[in-house]
Amino acid sequence: MHERHVALGARLVPFAGWEMPVQYEGVIPEHRAVRRDCGVFDVSHMGELSVEGPRAEQLLQSVLSNDLRKIDDGGAQYTLLTNDQAGIVDDLIAYREAPTRFLLVVNASNVAVDFGWLKEREIRGSEVTDVSSEYALLAVQGPRAFERLGLDEGKPFTWEMGEIDGVEVMINRTGYTGEKGVELACMSEDAPALWDAVIARGATPCGLGARDTLRLEACFPLHGNDITPEIDPISAGLGWACALDKDFTGGEVIRRIKAGGPERRLVAFVVEPDPDDPADVIGDEPIWHEGAVVGWVTSGGYGHHVRESIALGYVPTALASPEGPGRSGFEIEIIGRRRPARLQPEPLFDPKGLRMRQ
Repeated sequence: MHERHVALGARLVPFAGWEMPVQYEGVIPEHRAVRRDCGVFDVSHMGELSVEGPRAEQLLQSVLSNDLRKIDDGGAQYTLLTNDQAGIVDDLIAYREAPTRFLLVVNASNVAVDFGWLKEREIRGSEVTDVSSEYALLAVQGPRAFERLGLDEGKPFTWEMGEIDGVEVMINRTGYTGEKGVELACMSEDAPALWDAVIARGATPCGLGARDTLRLEACFPLHGNDITPEIDPISAGLGWACALDKDFTGGEVIRRIKAGGPERRLVAFVVEPDPDDPADVIGDEPIWHEGAVVGWVTSGGYGHHVRESIALGYVPTALASPEGPGRSGFEIEIIGRRRPARLQPEPLFDPKGLRMRQ
């Protein structure tokens, strides 16, 4: 794929051992292409782990937060790999390929960590294999994604085998932009042909820059920023991805946190503009409330669709409700200057209504 990206004028940056396109024409037009029409991202840096055997489900049920019994063959599920302290080792999507075979798509920077974690916990009748080098992955996202690809929308979080212009693909109805779309998995050697076919169908090439601003508008967490091995799912607003009626690593701690309530919660902010200092939030900035530092920003940037400077960050639970007493009085410090910020209900971008939360 490297030659394809260079030919399109991509600006490449190192990421998780790869050279990744951060942008082609620019973050703003790429962001808007996904919101208005259709964009394609090369996300082949993501890792793939195969787990199979008669006790594959038993192994995964013991280490993943969600309940795989809720999905049938052809189903997909967002889930978390958690440690003994309830921290999030990784967030991932599990695809059930057969009763005894699963494919896990994991974050690029965590492939070795996740593989080692699962391999150490293998049980007789299960086998974990890193198959990342066998797969390429293209995310085709936007309101016209299915139309451009000639596919039925189908049900989100399902998958099926199919073909795009002669290339065999695993059509995964998942994504990371808040838009309709699919993630197309193919054999690595077929990636250039698939990329060419998707581009020829009218998809705009998009890089990591637009991927980040799109997921930020949708308030999707980024591992390593918004969620880490030191942050539990309840604090991160991911309790819905935890099946607390089953036993899994860290499950008992998560149950206690849910029962007692977390100390902090991940919330979304809109930051007021400053004509004298237009810098956007980028992450790690202090969050102030009524003259005191109460939290920190984990992700930030400019939402090119909602047209606001936006951020995610952790604040005390007592201040975390946009409708509660702590909804006002916030400031985010950007390069030494505090700017007023207001809590906003998630997601900041709402594709189900007016396509923008007012």
